[in-house]
Amino acid sequence: MISSLSGVVRHVGLGSAVVEVSGFGMLVQATPQTLSNLHVGRDAVVHTAMVVREESMTLFGFGDPDEREVFETLLSVAGIGPRLALAILAVHTPEDVRVAASSGDAKAFTRVPGVGPKGAQRIVLELAGKLVPTGTAGRPAAAAGPAWKAQVLEALTGLGWSEKDAVKAVDSSAEAMPEIVAGGDVGEILRAVLRDLGRGAARTGR
Repeated sequence: MISSLSGVVRHVGLGSAVVEVSGFGMLVQATPQTLSNLHVGRDAVVHTAMVVREESMTLFGFGDPDEREVFETLLSVAGIGPRLALAILAVHTPEDVRVAASSGDAKAFTRVPGVGPKGAQRIVLELAGKLVPTGTAGRPAAAAGPAWKAQVLEALTGLGWSEKDAVKAVDSSAEAMPEIVAGGDVGEILRAVLRDLGRGAARTGR
């Protein structure tokens, strides 16, 4: 079992990164928050969980052991696979998940794309007693705007854009593509913003 990777970041994509360890490039799937803290050419430590299937072995990366623990606990819920568990952690901090599970807040999980009311209720029921709040504060996303906005901005700055350019690009894309923004899918919104940034760079010759 690979529980962590320590090495040089060689690539950061929309949903994954490559960390070079002893000459081997290790591909890890991760949330935008985790990816935003990885920078190409820099050393990094990524906590990991390996999910083994009959046809594949996939590494999932996390910024800290607590995030990994919540991910692994989510996998114990019927109907939640690694992709959905990662999507939950893309929308909620580990502490948010703990609080929602312990307080029976099923509505919090319906904010995750792909989770309906029945699925959210099942998550709450199966997580009851498994996750306990640690007392650390969750991120103040509601005060800063839509839940997806802070995550997309983190990912963009992590990929090298300045905060000013990232905010401008996100606001411009949100205005031009309200139907995408309305869905609240962080990955889809991030891809749309990156496409706009790419077109802008091509026009200016950057």
